[in-house]
Amino acid sequence: MQTGSSNNSIITDINVTPLVDVCLVLVIIFMVVSPLAMQASIEVASTRVGAPKAQAALTKNVDVVLDAQGKVTVNGNPVAWANLPQALKKAISRSQDRMVGLKASPNAPLGRVVEILDDSKQNGAKKVALINPKEGKS
Repeated sequence: MQTGSSNNSIITDINVTPLVDVCLVLVIIFMVVSPLAMQASIEVASTRVGAPKAQAALTKNVDVVLDAQGKVTVNGNPVAWANLPQALKKAISRSQDRMVGLKASPNAPLGRVVEILDDSKQNGAKKVALINPKEGKS
């Protein structure tokens, strides 16, 4: 009497349920973590090789120079650190393009560079450019 012999057969199909479960868990993890990876930052656009060097007049842009001792000038006028935001706001309001070009000495304090970039953006600069002081001497 072998009436139920088909019930005792070996299952040879691949069980994909655990694979699907792991993949769905990974998708959920990536969905949760991806917004954390996208944080607000400063966008940096570098020049391309062979691109022409643009020369802009001071009437269009604001020229900020930071030397190795931490002294700053805005459009050639020395400015104290306490008065920097007001000087930047005044210079940016006069410029046509609302662009600030920052020439910082390689030995300048990095914190001061970031402070100038931040003050520029807070006082109305639409674009901020970091200019290599060596390129400006040509």
